This record gives sequence, C-alpha cells and structure tokens, in this order.
Amino acid sequence: MSSPSKRREMDLMKLMMSDYKVEMISDGIQEFFVDFHGPKESPYEKGVWRIKVELPDAYPYKSPSVGFVNKIYHPNVDEMSGSVCLDVINQTWSPMFDLVNVFEVFLPQLLLYPNPSDPLNGDAAALMMRDRAAYDQRVKEYCEKYAKSEDIGAVEEKSSDEEDDLSEDEYASSDDDAVVGKADP
Repeated sequence: MSSPSKRREMDLMKLMMSDYKVEMISDGIQEFFVDFHGPKESPYEKGVWRIKVELPDAYPYKSPSVGFVNKIYHPNVDEMSGSVCLDVINQTWSPMFDLVNVFEVFLPQLLLYPNPSDPLNGDAAALMMRDRAAYDQRVKEYCEKYAKSEDIGAVEEKSSDEEDDLSEDEYASSDDDAVVGKADP
C-alpha cells in the first residue's frame, strides 16, 4: 500500500497527463488550478472554468477541496466563493476515487444534474424550479460573461479597477435577484 504523498503525486501526474490543463499554485503539490470545460449538450457546454483544487495531507483518505474560481450560475455552487456542494466530494468520498474522477465524472454530473433542493445559490435553485428555460438562458449568459476559454488565465490577474467595476455590476444584479428570490419562497 502506498503512502498518501505517493498517491497524491500519482493522481496529480495522471491528471496532468490527461486532457486537462493543470497549473501549480506553489512549489508543493497540494494546491493547483485545473481548467474544466462544461459538459457537452448542456447549457454549460461553451464555458471553461478554472477550478482550484486543494489536497489535504490525508488525501486520498480525505476528499480534495474543489471550488470554481470564475463565476458560474448553478444551484449547488456558491456564486461568491465558488464552493461546491457535491455529496460525493463532501460526504461519500472514498480512496477508490482519484482526481481524474473529479473532473471526468463528479463535476460533469454536477453540471448536468443540478440539485435545486440542496442549494448554495438559492436564486439559481428558485429560477431552475420556476422556469427551466430562463435558468438555462442565465447559465449561458454567465458562460459568455465569465467562462470564455480566452479569459481563463486572466481570472486572477484582473486589476483592482476591473474587479471594482465588475463587482458594482454584480452587486446591482444580485441585489435585484435577491429581492426576487425573497419574494418567491
């Protein structure tokens, strides 16, 4: 049986040898970014997200932490932090899974089959349950605005002015959405 550090190295190497772009955050192998494309035949199809992955010391016995760096409109992803609500990662993780499973199975399944009854984004969940066509359109708008492949490397490199401008727009739209979300139980 191999040690957790050997397994971490092996799983990371397997991920790097796959079709995913992996970018290390520091000299260690415990934090890195992976560029993830939305699944085909879904409203997320044209989006590309930068996913931050953190491997705990006890990986693979403890699940990795994954979060979206650029914005995504989804009931099970917190819009502000990018945190993911995914049972297989958060609760039912097994050492039998590896990092490739996260990107080839778990995240695509999350995007293909959102669970609005367990939301981190209440507005997305409410819209999805109320009007699926409007939800799909909002997803596509977010993909166009925040998840274009040519912009993926610039997500963390924005100047503070750009972030301030974006934030003001987002606050204005999220304030409107919040009012709608609260009025519709």
